[in-house]
Order: sequence, then C-alpha cells, then structure tokens
Amino acid sequence: METVKDILAAKGHEVISLGPDATLLEALEMMAEKNVGAVLVVDAQGALQGIFSERDFTRKIIIRGRTIEATKVREIMTSRVLYVGLETTTTDCMNLMTDKRVRHLPVLQGDKPVGLVSIGDVVKALLRQQELLISRQASEIGQLERYTTGSL
Repeated sequence: METVKDILAAKGHEVISLGPDATLLEALEMMAEKNVGAVLVVDAQGALQGIFSERDFTRKIIIRGRTIEATKVREIMTSRVLYVGLETTTTDCMNLMTDKRVRHLPVLQGDKPVGLVSIGDVVKALLRQQELLISRQASEIGQLERYTTGSL
C-alpha cells in the first residue's frame, strides 16, 4: 500500500510556508507564484501554526469585507489543522479528506512540516495503485488461461 512518503518521493518535499504576520496579499502572491491552493503557516522555529487556503480566503475575507493588504494571515488561517505522518496510507488520507472535507493535509515529523499533500496528489496515488492492481490481475488471468489451455 502506498504511503504519504511515496507521494512526497514522487512530487517533492517542498514546504511552501510563511509566517502568521504575513499579509493576505503576500500569501496570495506566493500561492499564485507557486501555483498552489494552500500555504502552511509556521512560527519562527518552523512549527506548524495553521494553514491558509483559497477556501479560507473566499469564505473569510470577501464575506467579512476585509482587505488583503491590511489583514494578517493569522487572522483568518485555519488553526485547527488536520495532518498526517509519512507512514499514513493514501487510503487513510482519502478517508480523512473526505470525512472532514479538507483538500490539503500537512505532513509532519514532530511539530515540523516536511511536506503537504493535496486531494489531487492522493487521487493520483490511488489511481496508480488501481492501475498496478489491474495490471497484476491481467497478468495472473493470462497465466491461468495459459495453464488451463496447456500452453505453459
């Protein structure tokens, strides 16, 4: 079974993060530059403090009439962050994301982020697993057919 460690080995361990006192404008510029839907919020020691996502922005800024130049990330970030470890399976990630309706899961070692997996990363990993399973099953079926027809 594939794990978060496998996902990060394929996509990389880059952690896109900023401090809690960054403005929303800075966060949005970073997200646009890196082409990501969320950034991790870390303190000066690198410990996870929260996550700021496009969803946080659309639900908490526009509706409340705040400005992106004056509002700090800490004011609207999600501070109760669900996270996973390197050994968490892709199936467990999918279940957690589906049950809790989140699109991003920070990957922690201790209290420090070592990566971030998105729903897209998890879906790709699960599809790879399905493709491998189908390929193995097709191979086994071929072997059984050859055996039963005596062509082995």
